[in-house]
Amino acid sequence: MKKKSVWRIRLAEVSQTLHDMAASIDSLLEEIAGVEDPVEELQSLKTALLAIPVSALKDSVRGQRLDVIFSLLNSSDRAQVELCVDILERILMAMSPVHVVQNYRAELQGGLTHPNDTVKILALAQIGRVVEDPDAVTEILSNHDVLRAAIRCIGEEKMAVAKQAIQSLSKFSHSKPGLDKLFQTDLLQVMKDVMATSDIIRYRIYELVVEISSVSPISLGYCANSGLISQLLSELTGDDVLVRVTAVEMVTTLAHSQHGRQYLAQQGIMDKISNMIRGAETDPFSSLYLPGLVKFFGNLAIMDSPQQVCETYPAFQNKVFEMALDPDPVMIGVALDTLGLLGPNVEGKQVLQKTGEKFKAVLSKMSQLASSGPTELRVRSLDAISQLLSLQPEQQTEDLLALTESWFHLLSSQPMDMIRNISTQPFPELHCGALRIFTAIATQPWGQKLMINTPGFMEFILDRSTGQTKEAKDAKFELIGALAGSSTAAEILGSQHYIRVKTYLREGPYYVSAVAAVSTEGAD
Repeated sequence: MKKKSVWRIRLAEVSQTLHDMAASIDSLLEEIAGVEDPVEELQSLKTALLAIPVSALKDSVRGQRLDVIFSLLNSSDRAQVELCVDILERILMAMSPVHVVQNYRAELQGGLTHPNDTVKILALAQIGRVVEDPDAVTEILSNHDVLRAAIRCIGEEKMAVAKQAIQSLSKFSHSKPGLDKLFQTDLLQVMKDVMATSDIIRYRIYELVVEISSVSPISLGYCANSGLISQLLSELTGDDVLVRVTAVEMVTTLAHSQHGRQYLAQQGIMDKISNMIRGAETDPFSSLYLPGLVKFFGNLAIMDSPQQVCETYPAFQNKVFEMALDPDPVMIGVALDTLGLLGPNVEGKQVLQKTGEKFKAVLSKMSQLASSGPTELRVRSLDAISQLLSLQPEQQTEDLLALTESWFHLLSSQPMDMIRNISTQPFPELHCGALRIFTAIATQPWGQKLMINTPGFMEFILDRSTGQTKEAKDAKFELIGALAGSSTAAEILGSQHYIRVKTYLREGPYYVSAVAAVSTEGAD
């Protein structure tokens, strides 16, 4: 009983506090209405609002009229306007989208053409909330002017405004009435008019269309019927190389969804991009768009089937190998990232292995880059190698274990020493990249045998004094965890080493022994 009464008292205190806060907001709003220079009062109101959780704020602001705050947006005082935006953002978030659209429709519309960008962003964010809400969306669909103004915001100079407009308008994809409004009324013409402003703005509209298309086959159908997607696809082979680069990026995003990939295949886009890769050799500007074409197929291979993609479009795989051996660091980087995408997938490993000497030459180049290339390419090489060597326990067949072991030995005549030497260099990203290669082989019996047979290796990975950054400690702990979790480690490592590995794991990544702590204090 005593506990219950204590809780009742506390609940009563909380309720009273919230009631007091609501009263304080009321009085601050009244004060602001009667002050000529209200910046100080606005700051007090903002502070009061931030002190109340949004969930509790709902009751405090219910029925509040915000006309005074909205009217203060009509000022040339930037500080005043931005305080008002912060206040409105907090209060409107506490109100339901239905309440917002029913009570502040005119204010939202005014916000879309306000000279201050933060006001535009606030209005667009609220429109996004309304469009996303099934009960509120019908209220805004009937207001053509608001939607027209929101579309025009995509053409704003400030990228932050355009991004918010795209984000909010893309939510029309959530409902058929929203899609009908956007694509089957004169709003479609408004989009086309905005597109005509410049290349940059045209691509913002494409971004919106791709965003909407990605949601479902139905939303893709609306976008396709509007003619905007076929317009985007035609830009893949346009005269302007920079426009072509952006078109490839957009099409790659469209290919992230299964229905998007099906649509692109039906339109013959995969063949078109494959032909572009083939024709790149005779185009002096191909270095600008070629990385994007390769990334397109790299993503496609991961989402569908590496084998199918590489066999259907051999130009892709040949180009990846060619780029890996290219002197241009940009080309090498894209090739490494693509190999890293294919690497973890068993099918990807088998496809690469089938190419025989071609892949061996690429692996040799990756090893050289990891040892002595520019730092960024060293890191990307190490990451790609770790992905190529990784093999989940359920994938560890005799053939696949033999494959990863043979690849590891292709890196160097002494691959364990080579990777360990990289890990001791004073660059955290190289240290962690090298440890990730050891983590990849730590779950494989042949990797464990190499570890136990390499003099000093177990002492090296169990030594907590190496790699003092958080990232290094985390990477080391991941390696230890991979060893400890392997079903073959206890037998291969022997009980003494295995017990030390399990102890390290139990103590956690950031453990400091009492002896180490004392010696550190002594050094101070």
